[in-house]
Amino acid sequence: MSADVCVVVPTVRERDCLRSYVENAREHGFDVERLFFVLVTEDFCDTDAMAATLAEEDVTGRVFDESARQAWFDAHGIAEYADLVPAASHAQTSFGLLYLWAHEFDYGVFLDDDTRPHPHFDFFGRHLRNLEYDGEVARVSSDTGWVNVLYQHADEHGLYPRGFPYGAMGETSDVDATSVDDVVVSQGLWTGVPDLDAVRILQDGDLRGRGRTRLASEDYDGSFVVGRGNYLTVCSMNLAFRREVVPAFYQLPMDDNPWGIGRFDDIWSGVFLKRACDVLGSQVLSGYPLCVHEKAPRSTFEDLAAEAPALAINERLWTLVADVGDSVTSYADVYRAMAAALASGDFDDVENGAFLTYLGEHMGLWLSCLEALEDGVDEGDRGGVPSAVVDESAEPVASDD
Repeated sequence: MSADVCVVVPTVRERDCLRSYVENAREHGFDVERLFFVLVTEDFCDTDAMAATLAEEDVTGRVFDESARQAWFDAHGIAEYADLVPAASHAQTSFGLLYLWAHEFDYGVFLDDDTRPHPHFDFFGRHLRNLEYDGEVARVSSDTGWVNVLYQHADEHGLYPRGFPYGAMGETSDVDATSVDDVVVSQGLWTGVPDLDAVRILQDGDLRGRGRTRLASEDYDGSFVVGRGNYLTVCSMNLAFRREVVPAFYQLPMDDNPWGIGRFDDIWSGVFLKRACDVLGSQVLSGYPLCVHEKAPRSTFEDLAAEAPALAINERLWTLVADVGDSVTSYADVYRAMAAALASGDFDDVENGAFLTYLGEHMGLWLSCLEALEDGVDEGDRGGVPSAVVDESAEPVASDD
């Protein structure tokens, strides 16, 4: 089988995470020939060693540092859009989306290099089964319009994930059952280090960006969707999605911008995508498969400096797009409507509101870039290391179902 899953890993640290996920796939009998890895890194990193890791693991993929990304933009005639991928930012995962789009992969997976697959889960298999799921599932709604993805045991740990608006806290959740038949995003959650913002990490008494509270598999009771008109935090460390959502899933331009705003790329892209899903009647499924989030220590204050300029925007952004795009019929058209609303809006009453206009402009350019890619890509030019060979001797372990 040829690769139909593009696995995007932003990394500047180490490569053992890749080995862990490939090992998990083989242990659970998942066909690794379906996986194509795109490692997004920097010029100062050892790209030869990264490519060697792919070869050693006998999987296909390519490594793109900044120079290689620029060469790819040039080769595909879209150099004018290279600035859509910010320098030295986690939001460089957008490059992976462009690669997926250009080479027509059916599915994408985002992984962070400080995670590992939870051993009880068939990681890739469960994500893809989620994206094919047709049946009943728990549905969660909230009286504040936001659902805490950690709601199942929030009374015990009291956590809200990174990006959850402060004004939406203290919510009352309502859980019922619904049927789904168009899951386009599978968001796996995490054990180990919670995904918290800098303010909450400081409140948890930690200066190294990790917090002291830890989560376990017992903190989760299965998967769920969030009701129409409600929002949730979307974290890209453990996420799978269908190709069709890429036009509405640009990972927004963080860090490398005049306001110094960072760390909201996946959060805000999730807000826009959830709005698009609500318009089109599709679903975001959250919960399983779990990963183990180890999180490399770093300065909590540096994270706070990146988040602080955007905190006021985060309280308002979802309200600005909540009624946008009702009459359209594609992800690109919903996204285009949201981009236009932001690019032409008056946000003088929002601290650093000019960044919203900046976002809208970049969102519009994202759609133009995808259209340009459709016009002239050699679909066979994936490149990479030698093709994977399935380990037929690997015995599947117990299913996570």
